[in-house]
Amino acid sequence: MEWMNLPVEQKCEHKIWKARLCGYEEALKLFQKIDDEKSPEWGKLIGFIKKFVTESNAVAQLKGLEAALAFVKNAHVANRTVGEVVSGVVCKVFNQPKARAKELGIDICLMYIEIEKADVVQEELIKGLDNKNPKIILACVETLRIALSEFGAKTVSVKPIIKVLPKLFESREKAVRDEAKVLAVEVYRWIRDALRPSLQNINALQLKELEEDWRQLPPGAPKQSRFLRSQQDLRAKYEQQEELAESEANQANEIEDAAQQLDPYELLEPVEILSKLPKDFYEKIEAKKWQERKEALDVLEVLAKNPKLESGDYGDLVRALKKVIGKDTNVNLVSLAAKCLAGLASGLRKKFGSCAGLVVPTILEKFKEKKSQVVQALQEAIDAVFLTTTLQNLSEDVLAVMDNKNPSIKQQASLFLARSIRLSSPATLPKTLIKPICSAMLKLVNDSVPEVRDAAVEALATIMKVVGERAVNPFLVDLDKAKLDKIKESTDKMEVAEGKRGGEDKVKTAPIAQPGPKPLEKPSRPPEKAPLAKSGGVEKTKPKPTSDRQSHRGQCRKTTETKEVSETELSMEVCEERAAAVLPALCVQHLDSTNWKERLASMNDFLKAVEQIDSHQMPCQALVRMLAKKPGWKETNFQVMQLKLQVVAVIAQRGNFSKTSASVLLDALVDKAGDAKCGQKAKEALTAIGEACSLPWTAEQVISMAFAQKNPKNQAETLNWLIDAIKEFGFAGMNVKAFMSHVKIALGATNPAVRTAAICLLGVMYLYMGAPLRMFFEDEKAALLSQIDAEFQKMQGQTPPAPTRGSKKKTEDQEKGDELKEQEEEGNADVMDLLPRTDISGKLTGEMAAKIGDKNWKIRKEGLEELAAVISQAKFIKTTVGDLPTTLKARLGDSNKILVQQTLSILQQLATSMGPGLRQHIKSLGIPIITVLGDSKSMVRTTALATLTAWVEQTGMKEWLEGDEFSEELKRANPFLRQELLGWLAERLATVRSVPSDLQLCVAPLYACLEDRNIDVRKKAQDALPIFITHLGFDKMNKAAAKLAPASKDQVVALLEKARSSVPAKQAAPAKAALAKAPATGSAAKPTTAANEADPVVLDSEVSEEKSHSKNAKTGSAPAGKSALPGKKPSGKANDEVKSGPLFILVPNKKELRVKEEKSLKVLKWNFTSPRDEYVEQLQTQMAPCVAKWLQEELFHHDFQHHIKAINAMMENLEAERDAVVACLDLVLKWFTLRFFDKNTTVLMKALDFLKILFLSLSKQDYCLSDMEANAFIPYLILKMGESKDVVRKDVRAIMGMLCKVYPASKIFPFIMEGLKSKNSKQRAVCLEELGCLIALCGMSVCQPTPAKALKEIAVHIGDRDTSVRNAALNTIVAVYNVCGDQVYKLIGNLSEKDMSMLEERIKRLAKEVAAPSKCVEEKITRAPASQTNASSQQKQPIDEQAHTMLPQLAQGAQHIEEPTTGTPDFCLDLDFLKKDPLSICKLPDLVEHNLDDLEPLDIPAPRQCSVPAFFEACPASTINLVISKIASGDLNDSLQALIQMDEVFRQHGKYAVMVNVDQFLTALLLQLRLIHSRHMANPHVLTDVSKLYSCILGSIMTMLGLETLAREASVDVLKDVVEGLLTIMLDSRVEELNGGKRIISTVNILLGRLFERADETNILSSLLMLLQEVLSSSASSKFCDLVLKCLWRIIKFLPDNIASVNLDRILLDIHNFMKVFPKERLNQLPNDLVHRTLKTLLLTLCRLTGPTILDHLIMVENRKESELESHLKRVVKSMVSKISRDQKNLVLKTNARAELLEIFKKISLKENEKEGLVDLWEYKQKHPEVDLSPHLRKMSQTTQSLIFRSLIEISAERGNRAKTQPLTAGLSATSPSSSEEFRPFVYMERLKALRQLSGLDKNTPASTGLLGSSTIHEKRHLEPLAYQGKLKRLSPIRALENTMKHEGTTEQPTRSPLLLMPCNPPSSTDVVHNKPSHLLNNQQEPSRLVDPSPASITTLDDLRKRLEKIKSSC
Repeated sequence: MEWMNLPVEQKCEHKIWKARLCGYEEALKLFQKIDDEKSPEWGKLIGFIKKFVTESNAVAQLKGLEAALAFVKNAHVANRTVGEVVSGVVCKVFNQPKARAKELGIDICLMYIEIEKADVVQEELIKGLDNKNPKIILACVETLRIALSEFGAKTVSVKPIIKVLPKLFESREKAVRDEAKVLAVEVYRWIRDALRPSLQNINALQLKELEEDWRQLPPGAPKQSRFLRSQQDLRAKYEQQEELAESEANQANEIEDAAQQLDPYELLEPVEILSKLPKDFYEKIEAKKWQERKEALDVLEVLAKNPKLESGDYGDLVRALKKVIGKDTNVNLVSLAAKCLAGLASGLRKKFGSCAGLVVPTILEKFKEKKSQVVQALQEAIDAVFLTTTLQNLSEDVLAVMDNKNPSIKQQASLFLARSIRLSSPATLPKTLIKPICSAMLKLVNDSVPEVRDAAVEALATIMKVVGERAVNPFLVDLDKAKLDKIKESTDKMEVAEGKRGGEDKVKTAPIAQPGPKPLEKPSRPPEKAPLAKSGGVEKTKPKPTSDRQSHRGQCRKTTETKEVSETELSMEVCEERAAAVLPALCVQHLDSTNWKERLASMNDFLKAVEQIDSHQMPCQALVRMLAKKPGWKETNFQVMQLKLQVVAVIAQRGNFSKTSASVLLDALVDKAGDAKCGQKAKEALTAIGEACSLPWTAEQVISMAFAQKNPKNQAETLNWLIDAIKEFGFAGMNVKAFMSHVKIALGATNPAVRTAAICLLGVMYLYMGAPLRMFFEDEKAALLSQIDAEFQKMQGQTPPAPTRGSKKKTEDQEKGDELKEQEEEGNADVMDLLPRTDISGKLTGEMAAKIGDKNWKIRKEGLEELAAVISQAKFIKTTVGDLPTTLKARLGDSNKILVQQTLSILQQLATSMGPGLRQHIKSLGIPIITVLGDSKSMVRTTALATLTAWVEQTGMKEWLEGDEFSEELKRANPFLRQELLGWLAERLATVRSVPSDLQLCVAPLYACLEDRNIDVRKKAQDALPIFITHLGFDKMNKAAAKLAPASKDQVVALLEKARSSVPAKQAAPAKAALAKAPATGSAAKPTTAANEADPVVLDSEVSEEKSHSKNAKTGSAPAGKSALPGKKPSGKANDEVKSGPLFILVPNKKELRVKEEKSLKVLKWNFTSPRDEYVEQLQTQMAPCVAKWLQEELFHHDFQHHIKAINAMMENLEAERDAVVACLDLVLKWFTLRFFDKNTTVLMKALDFLKILFLSLSKQDYCLSDMEANAFIPYLILKMGESKDVVRKDVRAIMGMLCKVYPASKIFPFIMEGLKSKNSKQRAVCLEELGCLIALCGMSVCQPTPAKALKEIAVHIGDRDTSVRNAALNTIVAVYNVCGDQVYKLIGNLSEKDMSMLEERIKRLAKEVAAPSKCVEEKITRAPASQTNASSQQKQPIDEQAHTMLPQLAQGAQHIEEPTTGTPDFCLDLDFLKKDPLSICKLPDLVEHNLDDLEPLDIPAPRQCSVPAFFEACPASTINLVISKIASGDLNDSLQALIQMDEVFRQHGKYAVMVNVDQFLTALLLQLRLIHSRHMANPHVLTDVSKLYSCILGSIMTMLGLETLAREASVDVLKDVVEGLLTIMLDSRVEELNGGKRIISTVNILLGRLFERADETNILSSLLMLLQEVLSSSASSKFCDLVLKCLWRIIKFLPDNIASVNLDRILLDIHNFMKVFPKERLNQLPNDLVHRTLKTLLLTLCRLTGPTILDHLIMVENRKESELESHLKRVVKSMVSKISRDQKNLVLKTNARAELLEIFKKISLKENEKEGLVDLWEYKQKHPEVDLSPHLRKMSQTTQSLIFRSLIEISAERGNRAKTQPLTAGLSATSPSSSEEFRPFVYMERLKALRQLSGLDKNTPASTGLLGSSTIHEKRHLEPLAYQGKLKRLSPIRALENTMKHEGTTEQPTRSPLLLMPCNPPSSTDVVHNKPSHLLNNQQEPSRLVDPSPASITTLDDLRKRLEKIKSSC
């Protein structure tokens, strides 16, 4: 037999059956031998498994089935074969006659179910039921029954089984019918009565038999006997419960909860009834004849009886029924309409919720009918409506009718409330409703009608039963005892069912008796359950009638209900007797002694006795009353009083302290709160009482008592105590209303301390209440309101501190995450409930609704505006808005898009005004907003998204996701709607913790969007996939994808797999990790089944080992999770494949989400003394989506060797995955903080090595740590500074040094200061050394919060016991001394004589040792060598070993950071060093004298230009930032050195300058300028340095402006501050008094010109407009305003050249904002109209340059029609258009005149026609005196120009027409001064100065007068006009120079001299420091832009000098 030697694969497909049999046997043996479920051997035979089961030979088939079963059981790839194998089993195995084959086939199906493929197996089995072979049908039914019995209804879905059961009961085969009967019994065992409605139509005999079998079933809930691979933890749970016999009752409850309770409603098919209504239904229902109305209602009643209705638009139908109920006079029709309404509500369930608010008020009003038939129908209707919504949504309508005069309405409304509350549970009943319901019922309890009183009592009893007496008792204080006893009696007799209700949830009790329809005829809600008292789990689900019930909620809620100490008031005799039993006799005797020493001794004994008494036997009230014995609380000795207060605190802390005991003390404690000596003890006693009796009660009592007194000191201190108490206890339960009245009194107090304390209290309350708190104080005075706003502003961005105290009677269960969440929600709801709300329903008239619905869009707009005004005026409104939702819904579909946007704006306004009450309008008004997302206009869609977001912020997402509205919207084929809705959903779902199950309905439309034609829709759908997987789980998404068409399925599954890797972590409850511990064993508990299903991180359902392992792994102690299949381990090859992917996964926006969660306290804050399990589990959950699975297992393994492997792997991949590491950097740092608590040194050293590499890489990326990352890491790193091992401390200090590059030193400083509080002396010493390093490196600005506070804390350690700490503290103070000198003695405050002597000696000794800075400074700055380029090289080399070697040297006196020298040979003179500031050169020691004659002369090289310091090469960006920060230093020398270094940086022509943050640089300069102005100018000793610093700052700005790319980067705000600072210098009179002050002002003038030229045109113009607005709004001087206006005029003149680069949109927006603040009327009120004229000139210039298109640039202006700017521009543009026609006419004339002038000059250029041309030119000038001849003359030589000028004068003289000579001169140059200006002295002086400067005669005066000119200097002098005119004439008679001078000198008015351009190579700051500011003015001056730069008008200096010499000689 040749087939014997064939391989297994060929044997399995051989033609001979024996060969196949042999192959199957070998395959079976092979499958049994493979230990690894992921072995590649499984894949070799995966294609033969179907062949195994479909074998044609019966003998071989049995062996093939065995092999197939082994394969399915052990192979990880078995799930890929489920469909074809099960199909083969059904078709080829179940029809076999051998029973063994059938058993193996069933086992294979069950094994597939076990490996998570139940849905596919069930689908194939259901298909098998359609087979014609009865054997196959029988086997399929049996398999389904066995699967359901073993795995349970949670795994095997019963819905498809129930659908096929009726068909099986009709089978011809008796065996099939019998098996179907057994299957039906099994289904009933799991879902009970939910099966009945589906089998009502089977044969009556069969149904009777089934009923008998059902009755024989045991009453207990079933439990599954076989578990999925992912349910192994659940199996262990069952096994554990079976072993514990005493927990049998709890076990039954757990199993009952685990069993799936199916709602029969879900098994029904919906019926569509709207289309079945008669066409004339709405006409008939409004007909006049009642018979026609009844006919319409009869038809509807039949349709409404369908148990499940298809969703649709039932709005019109419900409104019609509402009209019948409310207005029809026929009571029979009212009753019929109510039944129809009840049917609709029952059939639609949640989908009817949007109509609930519409009909409930009408039903309540109709309860006035007295006929029982109508009342019963209305009761059924309102109960059915309630099941579709929540009590909170209906509460306002119900409570509103409680004041109705009709007793029937009040009675029925109360009964409805009772029924509704009975269906609620403590979890579903909102706490905010308890108070209003109780208040309303208390009024009705005293009603005159007995029925009303009884109904109110029933309602109160119901709410007391549901929420407990503790929650209701505070509202029943004023109720008399008889009525209170009646309520309690009703409570004891009442039974309620807890649990969720409404919609899909189970209803435990029927609302009212319904005699009409039968129970099974219409299963509108799940069947009622048997009374819970019969089960064993009474305590868990049903509360006892007594107040000490122990329900599950009672355990999680406040247990003070059972433990609160209640105590009656005792008489003094009883108190003395009880106190004497526990106190020493002498102590009691001396309490009232007249000798204070005896009283003091007595109190000492009292305190000792109280501390030793058993807390349970302590008579608290007796003891505190004994303290009040004479002299009691009027004790005059403060020592005795302090002991009394201390005793009170101890009694409150240790004893069972009651409110009765507290009432005895509180008044006295409040009276002592303001005492200077006893106040602190009194506050501590109050805090202890607050902890014993709850802070809300204590605070309310204390505040009321404080303000009942008149002592303002007590009031202020009481408020201060309350501030601290709220921070310690939290704000939960506080009675805000009670505080408000007292706080308002405090705000109006005359004592400032009381007012200040009240404002601080409001600030703390703001942390918890938010912005709504301000609403209580809007009526206060503006000054007080501004103080409150300032306090609120301080608190913005801060989060409330976590409570550190609480009631000592609370148990640990109260700290669970769910409880915290509930308290937070209650607090928020309470705050919103306190706001005064207005009922606007009366203002929403029918006329307004008619306007909004009018055909004319203008009238509709008017109606909407009226509605907006009503809402705006009311501010906060109630939810009663009548038919407003219907009215606004119609406008959302308006054809006018402006009205749609207006409607959306109103909806946003409605959300803010209505608050959380908006929930009841979600379905009616919120969902229609989604439809607007399909609009084609982006502006409309954007507004709709904003509206949606505003609604969700008020309502939450839960109500929006309930129902199928979202899925229906996504089904619409509108690409805009799909992409916008998907994007919005992805964004919102990422922030929610849990979602309703209805989200599953959106999966199918989501898959359709993945295949949409529109690319944007597809992209948004792909982005939403990970979010959906997070909430629904990958398995559910995959199951839904399996139902798609084959072509679509492949594409969707591929996208699912891709999205699977980027699934974000699901929102987790903050403290639920604490619940994961097993109470019995204390070991790490295994996750529950629910947790496994909902967990989005572990998505692979195939490998349970990875699930359990990653879930259970703990750091250090937790055992590794066990695999579902013991002994199966992955091979090394498979491991390598798994580890080949990236270590870190980049999840977008995940870090920001974590920051947001931590700020909102949704997760634990990373703050602990030692890591608890909760923190480890939280970190593990957060890291799961961000790192590879295998890496996470290594990171959280219990063995340290795995940690080392993980760190090595991260080292190797750090550089390759830098972006991903940064994205999860916070998690990585948190994990390393856990390693700091490990005791294994190897792991610790490895962790420190990685951190050094990490921070080196981050510094190269210029990354800056966030505050969250720093707060989570730095405190724990500082802990390791106290490590005993030197090598660890060295590495930690190296890391601390690297931190300065990635986190500001000023923020690191407070962390190190906190480290000084440690008890570890080594840690304190190292922290002090680090502080000295930071101060020496960064100056005093690093000290936080202030240098004085920081140094005082440092100086305390000079007296430390430890020597190293003392030395470190002294060295740190010395480092400060080296920075700020003797000022250190003021900063450190008072020291003891011993400490001060030590300090002075150390300063004296080390001051002599201060030498030139060593190389340690360079090492400090260049911590990241440029040669290290990758992580691997960094790992091998020692990193930053020398980073902190300079600490002792810096502490000993390194005063300045000097630039290191490079390239200087040994023993050579360092010229660069000598050229630096001589102040930094230390005093040299005495040198040995030598004979200098023997020395050879030394050639000193020429000085070289300073180069950029070497440390810039190593890490330029961080070093530049450091240098910039030192510019603003308070030390002048530091600032000068920093400016010099920055000057050299700018001169590198972009090499380093591009790394400069211009805004940061300019801000530092401005800070230094302000420092000079406020501090240094007042110090006469540093004025010389101030002059240098001014010059250096101006030179640095000039140098920076020389780099055009940098100059244009300056932002608007910074430019505004720069201009303001420069103008301030010009106006500061003290600057002129400085040495070189005039040069400084002149330099500022020039600098402004350069700034206006080089800065971004848009930014500089915007900055000037903003500055002008600020100047006019403030009390600035008029001179300053004039300077700003001159700057604006300067910019306006340059606009024609720069208009192309100006952003007109921004400029016009700035002008618009200016005109809003300063409208025309306000500008006219200014004393000077120059501002108005400047603004008009600016707008006119812009209009002329852009024309009518300027109106298109108003897009950024909101409400353009209301803008004054638009109207002004329109007027200007209109006038411009009219001028164009006139200008065109003038242009023709000018063209002709110009042509004539050209002909004249041609004649002059020809010698033969020269005279004729000159005559023609003279005549032409007489006709056209306005023509300027300068452009033509410039083209000629100077000689020709002089000839023409002289000839014209001669011709004029000959013709006797000298009067017209002036126009000739004017035509040849610029316009000459008018006759009124002719004798102004400064005119001629300016011309004379210009001539003298150009001729070189005046060398001391700059060539330009700058922005302001020099007229202000000379106006004070009395000058002779004729003298200057004579000098001018002598210098320039007849010569051409006069024309040139006139042309250049009269370009502008003398008072507005032009700004001069700065030289291209500006002077360096080093020149300025060395008294060379003149270099700024004398370096290559250039003319202004306003001077014509053509070559003809510019002459060289030599030429001018030659001409002047000729003039002088001729004179």
